[in-house]
Amino acid sequence: MSEYVLALDEGTSSARAIAFDREARARAVAQHPFESRFPHSGWVEQDAAAIWQVQLQAASEVAEQCGGWGQMSAIGITNQRETTIVWDRATGEPVGPAIVWQCRRTSSACSELANAGHEQTVTQRTGLVLDPYFSGTKIAWLLDNVPDARRRAEGGELAFGTVDSWLVYQLTNGATHVIDRTNASRTLLMNLRSGDWDPEMLSLLGVPAAMLPMIVPSCGTMGTTSAEVIGAEIPISGIAGDQQAALFGQACFRPGLVKNTYGTGCFALMHTGAEPSESQHKLLSTTAASAPGRNDFALEGAIFVAGAVVQWLRDELALIDTAADSQAAAQAVADTAGVYMVPAFTGLGAPYWNSEARGILTGLTRGATREQVVRAALESIAYQTRDLVEAMESDCGSKLAEIRVDGGATENDFLMQFQADILGVPVVRPAYSETTALGAAFLAGLATGFWSDTNELEHFWSVDRRFEPSMPDSRRADLYAGWKSAVRRAL
Repeated sequence: MSEYVLALDEGTSSARAIAFDREARARAVAQHPFESRFPHSGWVEQDAAAIWQVQLQAASEVAEQCGGWGQMSAIGITNQRETTIVWDRATGEPVGPAIVWQCRRTSSACSELANAGHEQTVTQRTGLVLDPYFSGTKIAWLLDNVPDARRRAEGGELAFGTVDSWLVYQLTNGATHVIDRTNASRTLLMNLRSGDWDPEMLSLLGVPAAMLPMIVPSCGTMGTTSAEVIGAEIPISGIAGDQQAALFGQACFRPGLVKNTYGTGCFALMHTGAEPSESQHKLLSTTAASAPGRNDFALEGAIFVAGAVVQWLRDELALIDTAADSQAAAQAVADTAGVYMVPAFTGLGAPYWNSEARGILTGLTRGATREQVVRAALESIAYQTRDLVEAMESDCGSKLAEIRVDGGATENDFLMQFQADILGVPVVRPAYSETTALGAAFLAGLATGFWSDTNELEHFWSVDRRFEPSMPDSRRADLYAGWKSAVRRAL
């Protein structure tokens, strides 16, 4: 009997593979980075072929650590979402760069559509907003800027996919072209209520139906790996975009439960049940990863720059040597002395949705120190999360009881405590923080009977630490008012 479920976690800056045993414990891990390119201001690209190669390398290393591919019962995939790849069906070769979710090159196209009065139609049909964040306008850009691409796409010669589609296509040696519902719901092309490609959105954005993958549930066998590719035939039985996978991995299976993932960006999701919930505060309605027989939904707030601001402090400004150094620097000062950082490097996401905003530092004096700037950067992550949480609370009409957190930045105790303080609600850090990969494994394992049901999965989730708010209400209000003032300047 196979002993493990393999999760492939393809993120924005690295590809990792993790093998989980029947107690949902990580038994083998491999991870490899890959580069992003920034050819113009606001543009972000990656090499799709490199994404596949580093993901395959990580998966092969984990399989070897576990005694071979035969030890894998199933494969689950989670991925950076809106990143857009178009490839040649015959050769499997990309026809252009992978356009990353952060890329703002289609800002003008989105503005033109909004000015033409299409914004309400887009939100009603897709649950999203008109923003270059999503895949639809990225696809159109590739078709219009790669020679002969539009003609070939209309003739069925080219295929589109988000990164999950791309990995499945490669793993199955071109036999399977699919996208799961969670990733499809981020394209601006799927009707949120029907779960099918929306002909009106395809027409509006100029995307040929012939290039689209088949939409499949997040939990269920949707392909089998090719023995020619990895030497074994293993069911691919779970797929979810990274944030929906994290919601599932955090055992947020019921309406009202909320998680926040701290990665390159920051993403808060609230489970809303079996019906989509329309936000009145510019949050996104999206499909949630669901157990077999269910079709759940979530409200989502997206922050474009979270952990990336710490990378910027380290790599571009050299204010810290490692990301972990940010905690000691922040704790070395009592506060920021009025310094605020708004890290709008690629615009501001929810609830502002302003692609033209750019990052700023405010409140600087001659006495401002390195530590205060570092602290302001960390605090900006927490402030942006409060923006999202306030929108969620307004939409649902009640205050959150707690927020579950995951991702690399949750290791920073200063940030987690400040997050609880500025929210005024407990922040709960699980014992196992890589819940994105765990969610993909859960989906694949449920589909194949490796695990029985979500009740069993809930027993695997446990708390590492609960951060309780301790900041006085007046102090919390003053600090947040300063943040809102800084945001107005960035806008």
